[in-house]
Amino acid sequence: MRRDLQLRVATPEDLEWVHELRHRVYAQELGQHAPDPTGRLSDGLDGDNVYLVAARGAVRIGFVSLTPPWPGRYALDKYLTRDELPLLTEAGLFEVRILTVEPRWRASAAAPLLMYAALRWIASRGGRRMVAMGRTELLDMYLAAGLRPVGRTVRSGALTFEVLTGNVTELSKATMDRYRTTLERLRSEVDWRLDMPFAPRPDGCEHGGASFTAIGTDFRNLHRRHRVVAADVLDAWFPPAPGVRAALAEDPGWAARTSPPTGAEGLLAEIAAARGLPEETLTVGAGSSDLIFRAFGQWLTPESRVLLMDPGYGEYAHVTERVIGCRVDRFRLRREDGWRIDPARLAAAVGSGRYDLVVVVNPNNPTGRHAPAAELRSLIAAAPARTRWWIDEAYLGYVDLAESLADLAVTDPRVVVCTSLSKMYALSGVRAAYLVAEPVTAARLRRWTPPWPVGLPAQLAAVAALRDPAYYTGCWLRTHALRRRLAADLAGLDEAVVVEEGVANFLNVTLPYGGPSAAQVVAECRRHDVYLRDLSPLSPEYQGRTVRIAVRDTVENARIVAAFRAALEVLLPGSASLVSPVEGVPAAGSAR
Repeated sequence: MRRDLQLRVATPEDLEWVHELRHRVYAQELGQHAPDPTGRLSDGLDGDNVYLVAARGAVRIGFVSLTPPWPGRYALDKYLTRDELPLLTEAGLFEVRILTVEPRWRASAAAPLLMYAALRWIASRGGRRMVAMGRTELLDMYLAAGLRPVGRTVRSGALTFEVLTGNVTELSKATMDRYRTTLERLRSEVDWRLDMPFAPRPDGCEHGGASFTAIGTDFRNLHRRHRVVAADVLDAWFPPAPGVRAALAEDPGWAARTSPPTGAEGLLAEIAAARGLPEETLTVGAGSSDLIFRAFGQWLTPESRVLLMDPGYGEYAHVTERVIGCRVDRFRLRREDGWRIDPARLAAAVGSGRYDLVVVVNPNNPTGRHAPAAELRSLIAAAPARTRWWIDEAYLGYVDLAESLADLAVTDPRVVVCTSLSKMYALSGVRAAYLVAEPVTAARLRRWTPPWPVGLPAQLAAVAALRDPAYYTGCWLRTHALRRRLAADLAGLDEAVVVEEGVANFLNVTLPYGGPSAAQVVAECRRHDVYLRDLSPLSPEYQGRTVRIAVRDTVENARIVAAFRAALEVLLPGSASLVSPVEGVPAAGSAR
């Protein structure tokens, strides 16, 4: 089938046409600006914004401009102060502007598709909210797209604009609900050359990685797993302990057909013994996601207010915002602070008493930073009595299990600690996790836990894993050495990239301004069967330029480095002259 309408990011040649069309429409046709002798119209944001272009073959049809939050300025700043429009101070705000279509194509689907492309581009960069200046005579089109007036108008030349805004998550859901059939039809007619999928997943969330798609989710070609490097998920690079493998291999037929202990009593006893915790404070689940959905579904409502770290593990935003519909705020972790939690800032945010739940992943995924337990204990001690704290310690073994807040959760009804056994114990495939809470809270959650919450193979594996701490301690130590080597090798590829190490089993690589997007690098690496994770949808703090890479074994790490090198050769020719991607950090890209 022919795909006549192409959507792409503007090329340098497109920009010449963009500036010429802007002049024809906004200077000559509409009188917003005075005509310019050059026949071109541009502004001071053109070095910071992004243009998306619609074209049919060699014929350019229309464009839309996007201003991301990281330059720190918007076109609306020319017309309204931040006091007059506080919306402009919100984190994760993207501005959509200058939606323009050639006269002969204004009755086509170009304008709606450009608006849809803008929404997808913003969502793929972690955008939380959109703002736009909509010409009053086109207001119905913007309202149909889901944008709503904020009560401010702007006059520019002969034109009047309404200031409009919308929540990106809500706009995405409403668009898919209302126009799904139309979009499915247009998908087959559009040559989509943007670096994000044409449509989001049905639930709007990217869970885990995409590497299994290369193996085959029908499980008919599992041999493919040997050629795929799954560095987009944070599964352990090492195998489970010998005792785990023995337990699973002893009688797999019996383990598959036999119902497990109803309440995972043996697993609970083993966790209690291994961690020195009372059994009545424990609840188990089939992975941490099981526990998150179960607990949050009991505690929270659409009226609840939740504070999440940003960047942070995407499952928490998905459950609170998309599934339950809570009012969610973000606590911004800043690159200039090394992505670490500022205790004073967090204390001030929580001290207001407006939050029902605060979520802290520690060590944090995806930043890889760890907040000392002593700091968190002090924060929690000073926090309001009504605020519950959910501490996710899925990667704590890579730091020190003594840093756990589980002992605090045993006695403080405001604190719950969740621990996945998947990542630290190489058990992602069998799904086992537990949480710790004071006995009353734990008992309530157990009442909402179905029988047989963890399968028999998973119970056998988890018990055997907890009985071999020496094996896993050695694996965790080896992980640090592998991560440091991988970081050094990646940093040596090109001076235009920056590699940031954390404390867990992954690292992040940030690409330079003016270079390829993270999505492009991820796509290029997949050509070599190497799967990495684009962090852009998790937070606008990553600016669409950061890739997370899980630590693998020596052989697979070498393949990661080779694939990344090949991607840079294709996407970053002459990259040594590009701007360093992190202000204040040398462009040498040294691992930290």
